[in-house]
Amino acid sequence: MKANHSSAERFLLLGFSDWPSLQPVLFALVLLCYLLTLTGNAALVLLAIRDPRLHTPMYYFLCHLALVDVGFTTSVVPPLLASLRGSMLQLPRAGCMAQLCSSLALGSAECVLLAVMALDRAAAVCNPLRYTSLASPLLCRTLAGVSWLGGLANSAAQTALLAARPLCAPRCLDHFICELPALLQLACRGGRSATERQMFAARVVILLVPSAVILASYIAVGRAVWGMHSSSGWRKAASTCGSHLTAVCLFYGSATYTYLQPTHSYNQGRGKFVSLFYTVVTPALNPLIYTLRNKEVKGAALRLLRSLGRP
Repeated sequence: MKANHSSAERFLLLGFSDWPSLQPVLFALVLLCYLLTLTGNAALVLLAIRDPRLHTPMYYFLCHLALVDVGFTTSVVPPLLASLRGSMLQLPRAGCMAQLCSSLALGSAECVLLAVMALDRAAAVCNPLRYTSLASPLLCRTLAGVSWLGGLANSAAQTALLAARPLCAPRCLDHFICELPALLQLACRGGRSATERQMFAARVVILLVPSAVILASYIAVGRAVWGMHSSSGWRKAASTCGSHLTAVCLFYGSATYTYLQPTHSYNQGRGKFVSLFYTVVTPALNPLIYTLRNKEVKGAALRLLRSLGRP
């Protein structure tokens, strides 16, 4: 009886075991993305801290985004790399819930933080003369705190709702992560619809409310840009907002597909490839997106290299 109970309390994650020929390629890709995520985001934070010219609200929020990305991908990648070595991953129920809670908290924090960054960009473009007074240090710290607390609150609510539901289906996930839509498919039928409605409402809030803020911010930016009569103003607005808009599209596109579809229509096989994109690939791309066309960051990097090269 004890062995059966222990077995029932463990989740078997199939990962990409149904694609054995693809596993070595995925292992190399995931490892490369993880290393890029760690080095790229660490370099971004280091530059923003060391260079006084980057002590602005934009780079303050970008540092928080970098920290969120590192934590988010770290909650996923180590067990994923272990499973890509050829063995299916077994997690105890507590470990599965811990992974769910951490990835939900960090993913939700990123949703809110991207909305905060959109507000910041809108203020910079629409009110450039009042921007310094509008984006005060106290307000920036408050908005960053709201992003982290919002992610924690959403994660705690959804994890608690799921943990309270008995699971009747075999504890086997065709996935590489204990993700909410996949776990919901294991819930017992009795009372499942009420829990699903509550959890779906929470997902709608954490995804659609920030999306509405981002949309409203870029509508305001669009109106401001439309009224500009100089090409330099257009270019400055594009450089200010283009990187952030690219990051928003990459993250929200895949996250919305995963979390805003009905549980009964969720396909675990297809969903794990979408999840791989927003949990592993997007955090690796964000530092590149925000730095490749950013003259301020490039200048800060050159100044840092010159200072290190001096005797």
